[in-house]
Amino acid sequence: MPLFLIAWLGGVLTIVSPCILPVLPFVFARTERPFVRSGLPLLIGMAIAFSAVGALAAVGGGWAVAANQYGRIAALVLLAVFGVALLFPSLADYLSRPVVALGARLSASADDPQRAGGGFGASLLLGVATGMLWAPCAGPILGLILTGAALQGASVHTSLLLLAYAAGAATSLALALIAGQRVFAAMKRSLGVGEWIRRGLGIAVLAGVAAIALHADTGVLARLSLAGTNQLEQGLLDRLRPASDHMASASMQGSASMQASASMRAAQHAPSAALPVEGELPSLDGAVQWLNSPPLTAAALRGKVVLVDFWTYSCINCLRALPYVKAWADKYRANGLVVIGVHAPEFAFEKDIGNVRRAVADLKIDYPVAIDNRYAIWRAFDNQYWPAHYFVDANGKIRHHHFGEGDYRESEQTIRQLLTEAGARDLPAGFVTDTGTGAEAPPAMNDMQSPETYLGYERAHGFASPGEPVADRPHDYAAGPLDLNQWALAGTWTLGAEHADLDRAGGGIVYRFHARDLHLVLGPAGDGKPVRFRVTVDGKPPGADHGADVDANGYGTVTGQRLYQLIRQQGAVADRTFEIRFLDPGVHAYSFTFG
Repeated sequence: MPLFLIAWLGGVLTIVSPCILPVLPFVFARTERPFVRSGLPLLIGMAIAFSAVGALAAVGGGWAVAANQYGRIAALVLLAVFGVALLFPSLADYLSRPVVALGARLSASADDPQRAGGGFGASLLLGVATGMLWAPCAGPILGLILTGAALQGASVHTSLLLLAYAAGAATSLALALIAGQRVFAAMKRSLGVGEWIRRGLGIAVLAGVAAIALHADTGVLARLSLAGTNQLEQGLLDRLRPASDHMASASMQGSASMQASASMRAAQHAPSAALPVEGELPSLDGAVQWLNSPPLTAAALRGKVVLVDFWTYSCINCLRALPYVKAWADKYRANGLVVIGVHAPEFAFEKDIGNVRRAVADLKIDYPVAIDNRYAIWRAFDNQYWPAHYFVDANGKIRHHHFGEGDYRESEQTIRQLLTEAGARDLPAGFVTDTGTGAEAPPAMNDMQSPETYLGYERAHGFASPGEPVADRPHDYAAGPLDLNQWALAGTWTLGAEHADLDRAGGGIVYRFHARDLHLVLGPAGDGKPVRFRVTVDGKPPGADHGADVDANGYGTVTGQRLYQLIRQQGAVADRTFEIRFLDPGVHAYSFTFG
């Protein structure tokens, strides 16, 4: 229930977001009509159409997106005809072409007080057309819902969340519509300008159609919310979401560090003498490729104890758990343990099988890895987290699970218990200790006050460069004084949905952080050419506080798409200003993580 409330409130906030502007003319074109017969069905149609299109786009793949493009074209034609009918009703009647006649009849039907049923249906149809053009900003709340749908697949729960979001937007639009009716009525009584209002609305509708046809709705307007309602929505998520929901929704967004910190705070019970049965080992079909092994099946794994580890190679929490997973695989392999890494990507570059293959080699992973680019295994487990560990007994039953980092001793005890149940004897003594270095080393949780921060506009927060951010085209940014957990761009950058791209050499990123370690997910230029950089802390070279991917003077090179450890402080942790300057153009910057 809290997630439905959050989704509804996120929709309500849409009214104060610039991305709603192209839709408003179609809504206010009905202000002078009775609300129940005209405005209400319009809003119902908008909510239904938006929910349906959103659900299809989230789970239906490319065919759904293509189908929606045809729907948008049809909706644009219908609403353009509606605008012409408002502006020149006599001309629309005179032309009497089929589509124009349809628009004129819709307008007349919705306006005719003697045809209540027809007015309701016509307004509902106009609402459906408007909903197909609606492109709300992808702020934290809508991003949570749509990303969750992409990972989990179609479900009634996701559809209802989308409907709750759309209903919230319809609620705020309804209030504006009711207020607009009173204003328009007062204007007509005092000025007698009803016909001019009608023509003005026709112009506004046609202007809205033009804006949508030119993609202004999904370009500049839609993405201005990076500095608009995102902070309001994130505040709602932080204040209204209980701890358990926080874990689930954070994972739906793909926020690995949020998931891990939440799961580390959650109570994880040590395995008891009789571990419960949580379900059957699902099918492992659906992986696009297997590394280090031929494809494995649930049936073939009977008789083995299995640890399934969901991970992705640029996730800092997954990397910090890897030393334990690798050590368990080595320690208990001879006793019948099979470790399977299921690589479920978060960023687009993690879907590149070559990138995953190199990461597996660099990380010295020798157990089977299933590349789950379509999230088929993810959905089969109904998983929601990176990292996530599922412990399966020799009979193919899931007996325990753990989400996020931590509780490694309890996890190893579970492995030992399941191996003993399967008949293993003389298990190696003791428990694995952490041997991770670099990004795989354990975090300093008590000193970490900075959250994972995405740099693409779809999930960005804390952006503090002066002026408005500009989406999907080059723009000059500047960096000024920052508060804790704020960041800024300097130089010429192109803000993309998933990452920020440097267009000219010399640009940089500044972040005010509080943590022992600072990491940044980076990728080289599109042609693969390495990008040199230099980092500073409080304006000075890092010295002994340099990370594994830079030297003491702060110099390093982006050679591949992965997580780079840039800072590891040796002394006291305090608020510090980090800056990275790129000596070459073309770098892709994805997200900051801390430890």
